[in-house]
Amino acid sequence: MKLLFIGGTGIISSACSKLAVEQGIELYLLNRSQSIRPPAIGAHLLKGDIRQPDSVTQAIHGLHFDAVVDWVAYTPAQVQIDLDLFHGRTNQYVFISSASAYQKPPSRLPVSESTLLDNPFWQYSRDKIACENLLVEAFRAEKYPITIVRPSHTYDPAYIPIHGGWTVIDRMQRGEEIIVHGDGTSLWTLTHHADFALGFNGLLGNSRAIGEAVHITSDEWLTWDKIHHILAEAAGVKARIVHVPSDVINRYDPEWGASMLGDKAHSAVFDNSKIKQLVPGYHASIPFSRGAEEILAWYRANPNQQVVDARFNDLCDRIISAQKKAYPQA
Repeated sequence: MKLLFIGGTGIISSACSKLAVEQGIELYLLNRSQSIRPPAIGAHLLKGDIRQPDSVTQAIHGLHFDAVVDWVAYTPAQVQIDLDLFHGRTNQYVFISSASAYQKPPSRLPVSESTLLDNPFWQYSRDKIACENLLVEAFRAEKYPITIVRPSHTYDPAYIPIHGGWTVIDRMQRGEEIIVHGDGTSLWTLTHHADFALGFNGLLGNSRAIGEAVHITSDEWLTWDKIHHILAEAAGVKARIVHVPSDVINRYDPEWGASMLGDKAHSAVFDNSKIKQLVPGYHASIPFSRGAEEILAWYRANPNQQVVDARFNDLCDRIISAQKKAYPQA
C-alpha cells in the first residue's frame, strides 16, 4: 500500500506511522516538522503545508495513494480543501474526528457508533460534527471514498492525559492538592497510542471501512480519581485530591470548563464491537498502569519537558481555596 499522512508525528499518528513502516507500507508524511516526536524512520517526507494547497499540489504531483489520512483537520473549510485536493488521487480519505462529538450527556452506555452526534458545550466537538456532515454528504452525493475515525482520549509516553499535564504531576510531587472534577467517580477510557494504531492501520485500504464511521478505544474503564492515583503511584507519591464541580471549574476557566462539560464530566465507555469486526484480532492490551509508568519514565529522561505552568498553578490554588471556604468540611 501507498499511504499519505498529513501530519504523522502527533500523539496518535506517530504510532500509526511507525507501525505502517514496520508493516512494509510505503508511507509519505506531509508535515511542518514542529513536533517533539520525530518522523517515522523509513517514511518519505514531503515538503508542503496543508494550509497552503498549492504547496501540497506540487508535493504530491504524480502520486496516487491507497489512503490519505488528515490528522490535523478541524473545520469543514479545512476538510473541503482535502476533498478538492485528493479527488481522484486516493482510494480512501480518512478523517480523524473525535468521540467527544457523541451526545453529551449520553442517553445510554456504552457508546456505540449509532449514538447521536450532539455536543452543545464544546465548539471543538461541534466543528468535528460539521466536518463529518460534510463528508457524509460527499459520500452520498458522489460516493467519495470516506472513512471517519473517532478516537477518544488517546495518549503516548510524551503526553500526560490530564488537564494541566506536568504541572499536576509537579503539584503531587510537592505534596500540593490537585483538582479532580465532580466527585471523581465518573468512568473514563484512556487508550495507548500503540493500541490505537493496531486498530487504525487495519482500516487503511480496507474496502469494508469505506462509508463507515468507527471509534477505536481501550476496553479498560477507570474513574478519574483512579487515573490520578495511578499517575501519582507512577511518580512515587500520593495524590491529594480536591473535588470541584465542573460548572465551578467552567466559571473560573471557560476553556478548561468546556472540555469538562463537553466531554470529561460524563462517563465515557465504548462498545468496540465494530472495530473488532472490521479489523479481526484487534484488542487494546496496554493498561493505563503501564502507560503511566512509560509517561513518568519519558519525562524523567526529558527534564526539559517538565514545564510548570505558573498560571495554571495559581488557578488551581484559587479554585481549591474557594472550594474549601464554600465547603469547609469537605
